Amino acid sequence: MAFRELFTPKLVTTLREGYGLSRFRADTLAGLTVAIVALPLSMAIAIASGATPAAGLFTAIVGGFLISAFSGSRYQIGGPAGAFIVLIAASIDRHGFDGLLLATMVAGAILIAVGLLRLGTYIKYIPHPVLVGFTTGIAIIIFASQIRDLIGLQLPGKEPAALLPKLQALTSALGSANPAAIGLSVLTIAIILGLRRYRPTWPGLLIAVTGAAALVWLLQLPVETIGSRFGGIPRSLPAPHLPQVTLDKLIDILPAALSIAVLGGIESLLSAVVADGMSGRRHRSNMELVAQGVANIGSPLFGGICVTGTIARTATNIRAGGLTPVAGMMHALFVLLFMLVAAPLAAYIPLAALAGVLAVVAWNMAEKHAFAAILRHSRADSVVLLATFLLVVFEDLMVGIAVGVVLGSLIFMHRMANIVTVEAGMPSAVVDDDQASEAELDSNGNGRRKGDAFHYKITGPLFFGASTHVATVLERLGPYPHHLVFDLSGVPFADSSAAVALKAVIDKAVHHGATIEIRGAAPAIRMVFAHEGIAGPSVAFRDA
Repeated sequence: MAFRELFTPKLVTTLREGYGLSRFRADTLAGLTVAIVALPLSMAIAIASGATPAAGLFTAIVGGFLISAFSGSRYQIGGPAGAFIVLIAASIDRHGFDGLLLATMVAGAILIAVGLLRLGTYIKYIPHPVLVGFTTGIAIIIFASQIRDLIGLQLPGKEPAALLPKLQALTSALGSANPAAIGLSVLTIAIILGLRRYRPTWPGLLIAVTGAAALVWLLQLPVETIGSRFGGIPRSLPAPHLPQVTLDKLIDILPAALSIAVLGGIESLLSAVVADGMSGRRHRSNMELVAQGVANIGSPLFGGICVTGTIARTATNIRAGGLTPVAGMMHALFVLLFMLVAAPLAAYIPLAALAGVLAVVAWNMAEKHAFAAILRHSRADSVVLLATFLLVVFEDLMVGIAVGVVLGSLIFMHRMANIVTVEAGMPSAVVDDDQASEAELDSNGNGRRKGDAFHYKITGPLFFGASTHVATVLERLGPYPHHLVFDLSGVPFADSSAAVALKAVIDKAVHHGATIEIRGAAPAIRMVFAHEGIAGPSVAFRDA
């Protein structure tokens, strides 16, 4: 596919197809539906991340608009995501909010570079157990971060970020639990779950949060609200501004920027894949990463936090009848309209209600059935799953992903190496030790039996993980035959490590006077062999 086609936003593609009033009407209704879902979620995620609710709204408006405008998917909806909560909170704790903004912008530049270099395909090569362990671990951390507001606890100092110290601090503060906050959080969760079951088309999140805010206003309940903790929400977007940039600060925030870029890329491409499955369309992964990069540069300019494609809101868009990226752009404009009109009312929203929203999000995020299925069916995948899960929960998000990917890769290589087979054409010529008998030696003592031939058929990928196994089998050849044939018609690819191992066997056979024939090797395999020196008058290549 040409560069121009790869990096054409889906918005341009859909407009070229023809865009009329009926499509605009469908996109507008879908955008309104998604905005109703995104409004409370954006504020809740921002608060849980250690930012202000306004930052969540700015992210949904600016970041959400830019993602849809440049996206490689027709249906992608961008905004603040629950998966970022831990990472954002840690970045603010270490570098301050200004440092988070800079890290997000650097992450945006990284995502653009990754997309333009066409590396988006490789981000999708993450083992399923890693994704399950990661998302379930994040769900645990998100829920733990909401316990304080769910039951209205008053902590004497700052809430610890690490899970175990956090739980210890919350446990010691249980005596300060607020019955009104507990009631509101339980009511919020009950409304969301009840409407999801009995009235699934109703906007359960918005109804639950609005109802809780109305109770606080009517009954003057003694609970923390957005107004009491943050002073309310502004009624307009701030003017764009750049965070302070110095070389030392750039170096300091680079690890956070890399983490944001990796996590944002994974989340957005997963969301695009889910959208493909629901719609039957195909996204452009590299263009999607470029869109994520543009949005993560634009969002911090207006005080927003990290933005990515979100699976739940994207799925809502498709179910609501969205047809083009215009639906996502309209969703951002509707969030802006809600902020302009209803900002004063947001001051009454109780934090317990937003915590209830995130408790439901965490429950939905935890892949409970997939987690249990992996533990039941595969011991090797269980190791990857548990390592990722435990490291995400108790150590660090990126450490968990990195270790999980490495473990998954090692297990994959082991499995691939085990499928490589070497079939011998003359079993009697394979001996159990390395020494030939006196009767098998020729007059030169080189262990060669004149006038015979030996045939090996190798099947499976010849790569470094299988090279030792293949070399060991081949080295068990006793007396060297007059002619040695390697059938590689069943080998899909070979790497340099396997070529070096095979060359050692061939060199030894040639040294003992044998001629070598390699059959059925694909052109790419022949190139690898030639590069490693498998050539010469004693080596002939033949088609299968």
